[in-house]
This record gives sequence, C-alpha cells and structure tokens, in this order.
Amino acid sequence: MNNLIEATLIKKKFFSNNLFSVFFSAKIENFIPGQYNRIIFINQNSEKIQRAYSYVNSPKEKIIEFYVALIPNGIITPHLFSLLPQQKINIYQQSFGFFTLKNIPICKHLWMFATGTAIGPYLSILQGEKKINQFNKIILIHAVKFEKDLNYLKLMLKLQKKYNNKLQIITILSREKKDGSLFGRIPKLLTEKKIEKKVDLKINKKDSHIMLCGNPNMVKETTKILNSIYNLNIHTQRNAGQITIEHYW
Repeated sequence: MNNLIEATLIKKKFFSNNLFSVFFSAKIENFIPGQYNRIIFINQNSEKIQRAYSYVNSPKEKIIEFYVALIPNGIITPHLFSLLPQQKINIYQQSFGFFTLKNIPICKHLWMFATGTAIGPYLSILQGEKKINQFNKIILIHAVKFEKDLNYLKLMLKLQKKYNNKLQIITILSREKKDGSLFGRIPKLLTEKKIEKKVDLKINKKDSHIMLCGNPNMVKETTKILNSIYNLNIHTQRNAGQITIEHYW
C-alpha cells in the first residue's frame, strides 16, 4: 500500500516570476532516478487534487527538490508558489514511474531531450545513477524560450565536467538568438540535422536511444520525426524500440 505522508517545505528558490524550485523534507522510500511523486492538496470542495512532479535531486540527498512552472489559473502551482517554509503538503511514501535507466536498452549513445521544467528527471538521473557508465556518450538537450530560463545550466555544466567527454550539452532557445545555443524548436532542428551536427554524432537505430520528456506537442512531433526520418520506434516492455517517452503534463 502506498501511504500518504507529510512533506515540510524547507525553502523555495525563485528564478523568475513563473519559474521556481521547492525543497521539502519527507520520509519517502528510496526512489530510482527519473521517477516522480504526486503533490496533493485538498480544495475548497474537500476534493483531493494531485499533480505529478519529477525529482531533481538524487536519491542520496535527504532534501526533495521539484522544479515548477507557475500556472496562474492552475490547480496546484499557485498553492506551491504561496507556500511558506515549515508549511506542509501531502505526497506519497513510494515514488512512481518508469522513466529510468533501468528501462533503457544498452546502447552507445543516449539522447536526453527536455523542454522547460522537464529537465528535472535527467538531472536526477545524472546525479544519482550508476548505470551512466554503460553509455559511450550522453547528449543532454534542454530547450527553453529564453536564455534566462536555463536555470539549471550551472548544474548541467558541473555534471559535464564530472563525466568528462561522456556528457555533451545542447541548449536550444525558441524566442531569441544567443551565441552557444541553437535557435528554434526540437522537431525542426532534428529535421534539419542541426542537433546532430552540433555534437558531431548521428542518430541511428543501431547505436542510439532517445528519451523524450516535456511538452506533449514536442513529444508527439519529435516521436513522429524520429519514426519517419530515422526509422526509430517507441520502446515498451513488450516491443523493444529506441524511444522512451515521459509526458510532463
């Protein structure tokens, strides 16, 4: 049985008016990097409402970290935005999800595509997963609107240094052009081969596995392109493939 437990807010870190991270203390069971929990509130009608949030932290850390985008008319995020230190929420004792390296077939090149706050599970994986060494190369791609939205770039670069040449980072901006980042959207950049050119690696059925996490439209469009252009298929427990998906809302 997966019990509800209390989580106490330790602190919040604001990056902008709509992007922030929350840090909680809670006695959860050990989780696998890439998994998520569900934050629960009781609304004015005494109804239980819940939303899934992936861990940013590794399982080794005692403080739980979630990366959040404020949705002004949302059900959960306004509550998180106004929550004060030492106030409590409910989460589950056990974590959820299969977006983990345990479910990724052995391959040479692992491509991690994220939009916005969906960078979270990849940071958890890269900080706390021993299976990283089974890949020759890991390409972490983070797509946001503006350069100022690359709030975890410092951590990404720290991880890149940790893994030496194994980890390569690509940042993508869709609303402004800046040196060092690709400009555009993931599906089109894949079609134009600009992402592969940036890291001097080819996506192919033999050597590659793709992880997609974030905006559902990005996931849908990218999956279609990977299938039509690269002949890659979705990976399931029944049918081995080259694409693993996590819909982030």
